[in-house]
Amino acid sequence: MKYRIFLFIAITIAACTATEQPTLSGLLRSNFQTTHAGLPTDLYTLTNANGMEVCITNFGGRLVSVMVPDKDGNMVDVILGFDNINDYMTKASDFGASIGRYANRIAGGTFELDGQKVVLNQNDGENCLHGGAEGWQYQVYEAEQVDPQTLKLTMVDPDGHMGFPGTVTAVVTYTLTDDNAIDITYSGTTDKPTVLSMTNHAYFNLFGQDKPERAMDQELMLPAEFFCPDDAANIPTGELRKVEGTPFDFRTAKPIGKDFFADCADLRIAGGYDHCFNFTGWKNCRSGNELTLRGVALDPVSGRKMEMYTNQPCVQFYSANFLKNPCFPLRGGKPQQTQTAFCLETQTMPDSIHHQGDESFTNGVLRPGEKYDFTTVYKFSAE
Repeated sequence: MKYRIFLFIAITIAACTATEQPTLSGLLRSNFQTTHAGLPTDLYTLTNANGMEVCITNFGGRLVSVMVPDKDGNMVDVILGFDNINDYMTKASDFGASIGRYANRIAGGTFELDGQKVVLNQNDGENCLHGGAEGWQYQVYEAEQVDPQTLKLTMVDPDGHMGFPGTVTAVVTYTLTDDNAIDITYSGTTDKPTVLSMTNHAYFNLFGQDKPERAMDQELMLPAEFFCPDDAANIPTGELRKVEGTPFDFRTAKPIGKDFFADCADLRIAGGYDHCFNFTGWKNCRSGNELTLRGVALDPVSGRKMEMYTNQPCVQFYSANFLKNPCFPLRGGKPQQTQTAFCLETQTMPDSIHHQGDESFTNGVLRPGEKYDFTTVYKFSAE
């Protein structure tokens, strides 16, 4: 009798284990199910009619994997990340995260708004980076899978969190369309004057991770006439400099690594590309405006192409200069290595709050009654 009971239990356990099928990218949902600060985390999978797959966790609103076909139909994951929630929680990173309350850096971790001094959490030297040490990338979003192709994530960030004024209610909606595009909409409101700049921090490598060094050979086009030079703390100096005649000229597509080692002080300061590019006509970019093609990346070997559309005024182009922690291997045990991916983070200009009234800078202030409403689309194809 005991033997039969043990046999029944063993068969039941085996059956339960067998029912969990991995995602196309090899992820197990159970590896993302836990609680953080009393809130449940999970893994959500979006699929479209073409077989493309996108996996997202509500911890940090993160893209975990993006499976994209090449010119021969071979599917690979084109972003970096981990394969379980524990790594995302314990290994500080921005992989695939929905960043808030304010993307990029605010100098000195302080600013004045309407005559009131605001003191923020300092997590990048003296600066506040990506909302502070407990920014939204380390918080749990409320998740609602609307349908197989849409995930709605909601964040209520209380007044005073990381020092930011006002309670902000923000929504990030991921939609995987049938033309192989990831449509990310960001919206937000506040009950007090505050600053708000949201973005996604996916690390892309369109070849996949089998040959990570190929990232610098991938071609990039950014129709930006200006970029923001930074000081030694990676804070914009306040100057808008023309890209013409510099390594920052990506108006015509070129390999990311073509001018990477040029004799250029701006590249040396940042250890590569980590700069805000202002799109042509950026002053006309407004909340809710129509989307415009603002970038194209191409891997010439696999043929994978990514087009970026947005109504945001700027993009932070980052060449993964700090991706080098050997203690934190990536999915599949692959080591972190610098310049093995790139980020295109659409956003408001960094440190805009310290340039209020300067027409050369964007306005990152959000007030009660206003709505933050921007969209970025990453559309994939193969040629």
